[in-house]
Amino acid sequence: MPNSMLAVVKPQAKPGVEIRDVTIPEIGVSDVLVKVKVASICGTDLHIYNWDRWAQGRIHPPLIPGHEFCGEIVSCGREVMTVKEGDFVSAEMHVACGKCLQCRTGEAHICQFVKIIGVDADGAFAEYVRIPEANIWKLDAAISADYASILDPLGNAVHTVLAGEIAGRTVAITGCGPIGLFSIAVARAVGASQIIAIEVNQHRRRIAQEMKADLVLDPTRDEVRKIVAERTSGAGVDVVLEMAGQPDAIRTAFDIVRRGGRISLLGLTSKPVALNFSEDIIFKGITVQGINGRRMYQTWYQMTALLKAGKLELHPVITDRMAMADFSKGMDRLTSGEASKILLYPDGTKVSDSRREPGGRDSRVPPD
Repeated sequence: MPNSMLAVVKPQAKPGVEIRDVTIPEIGVSDVLVKVKVASICGTDLHIYNWDRWAQGRIHPPLIPGHEFCGEIVSCGREVMTVKEGDFVSAEMHVACGKCLQCRTGEAHICQFVKIIGVDADGAFAEYVRIPEANIWKLDAAISADYASILDPLGNAVHTVLAGEIAGRTVAITGCGPIGLFSIAVARAVGASQIIAIEVNQHRRRIAQEMKADLVLDPTRDEVRKIVAERTSGAGVDVVLEMAGQPDAIRTAFDIVRRGGRISLLGLTSKPVALNFSEDIIFKGITVQGINGRRMYQTWYQMTALLKAGKLELHPVITDRMAMADFSKGMDRLTSGEASKILLYPDGTKVSDSRREPGGRDSRVPPD
């Protein structure tokens, strides 16, 4: 075991990061040390990189960011019982307190005192990461390393889609970032009868088409409300999965959901949203759900089962693969709006199965 490792470090309270050689973290008696195989960039990492208002209020440098990854356990604390060296794993990076009302009543995903690895503690943009045993998720070899590195956002999609009945329902997804795109695949896998994707970004609309959405709309050009009404015999969709967090998108969600339908809200908004509670919610008799993270660990069992069964086609969402040392290039790609999911390889190489799907089927990204 070497003494140091390559890591992406947020050294100071200002924009940017540095690639540094840092000390490998020491593990406690109930921790494991994981050698990172693949990590994935999230929108949260872009906030940290840009040092925006949210980051300034939450992040305390120095910090190694990164909360989406997979790897191999290389060391275990002496009290670790459920996993061992050599296990292929990912992790739930929300570390719940285990003591609050939510944790004690089966709702640890909304723990009052949650700490997030990669936000509140050093994360996975490094060659090694320290994880509590309780947060480790052991993976089946049938799941590719690339897919294993995106279980965090995939879990958000699974949680949102499966928060209510979906089979045989018409579904609209407002906002097609990676989680919205994953939601297309999940909704399709569990039997949605029609999936309508609504997205302003042309690159994301193209991927939504590759993900086999039945209809992809541009809200800046298309008459979304009219088209949805036409496609649903005037009723509106049964379910809206709101992923954008933009006031216009949220307004659209309440306009296109049918009476008695469901809206599941995952997108975070920084601006007020105008709603008429009487007309938009009460008289329509709709169910409105706030979705946060992944249910621990129901969501993990659900998405693992879908992946092992080969039900999810996710490869179009993975647009870029690069060495972890090129992290800043990944930030530039995200900022350009021309990338979706960017995978990082600490050793600078792409794993041999990086273009394979679960079950071994070829999933090469089609040429542009």
